[in-house]
Order: sequence, then structure tokens, then C-alpha cells
Amino acid sequence: FKIFIVLIGDSGVGKSNLLSRFTRNEFNLESKSTIGVEFATRSIQVDGKTIKAQIWDTAGQERYRAITSAYYRGAVGALLVYDIAKHLTYENVERWLKELRDHADNNIVIMLVGNKSDLRHLRAVPTDEARAFAEKNNLSFIETSALDSTNVEEAFKNILTEIYRIVSQKQIAERSAHDESPGNNVVDISVPPTTDGQRGSKLQCCQNL
Repeated sequence: FKIFIVLIGDSGVGKSNLLSRFTRNEFNLESKSTIGVEFATRSIQVDGKTIKAQIWDTAGQERYRAITSAYYRGAVGALLVYDIAKHLTYENVERWLKELRDHADNNIVIMLVGNKSDLRHLRAVPTDEARAFAEKNNLSFIETSALDSTNVEEAFKNILTEIYRIVSQKQIAERSAHDESPGNNVVDISVPPTTDGQRGSKLQCCQNL
């Protein structure tokens, strides 16, 4: 299975470091704002199958919105990230969620991620408040720290597992309905957006296989 997911949220909440921690086990204190869109990949095992996650890290700045919103359309999952120490990034979650649901597939799986849990002494967003928001909006929820690795692995694995099982059940139902024979074990369930020359010139992609 290949699964295409996006990281969205305000600039500076730690999306790029979440991606690098999960795919390369790296953290960069000097991390700069993402320009356009970057991506990396990593494969994990779920229910005995190899899941290849293609994860797109979108820029949080307003000026890249036209570029990044194009990537929502092909995604089957999204991590909506805020900084637990900056309440404004949490307040903006509602706007990000609306934008995602306006552009993405209706069935996209979304996880709300409160990042920088290592800054507990500076916490501005209560865990219970964020969890209640997630439940109200039918999102899963987790708090992470890209700095000390807390729950980073779990966040990505949980959403990838949920997506895989939803898609597997759907494929089994469709196969049963059409009486089709099983295909091979690698099924591409997502198609990243094609990049024309104009958009491609603005992207910086770094693939880590």
C-alpha cells in the first residue's frame, strides 16, 4: 500500500521536524520555514503488509496557500499540527480544518496534533480543551514532541494504520460485490497532485526512501 498524507498548520509549529523525526530520526534546532512543499517517505508494517507513507510537509505561510491547498486533494490523511505553547496556533486550527475539508476528499482521515509537548512549562493550550475539540470535530488526537521524540512514531503509525484498515475494508467489500479475484499486495490508494511547470518550479522536494 502507498498512502499519501499531508502535514498542515501554522508556520513554526514543528511540522518539518515531525517529518524528519519520523522519516530520518533527526531534529534540527535551526529548522527554517518550509518553502512551498517538501516531502519524505517511510515504510512501516501494518497487519503483515508493508505500508509506504508519502508525507507532504506544507508551508504554513499565507503566501504559499494556493500551492499547498492543491496537495490536499490527493491526500487520504492529514496531521493538523499546532504548538501547545502558542495559543494562536491552536485558535487557527479551525481555519485550517475548514480549508482542508473544503479542498480534500470527504473521507480524509484527520489527526489533531499538539506538538512541542516538551514545553509543558510554557503550555498555553490545555490538553482537555484540545481533546474535546477533536472529539467534537471527529478527529483523532495526540500530543507529540519532535524534540524528544515523544509520540511521534505513534502519531504517524496510528493514522497510517487507521487509513490502511479503512481502505482494506472498502476494497474487500468492493471485491465481494464484484466477485473479483484478489490483486497483488501493493495497491496505490493515493495519487499525489501532478505538478505543472509553474507549480513545480516553486516546490522543493527532498525524498528519503
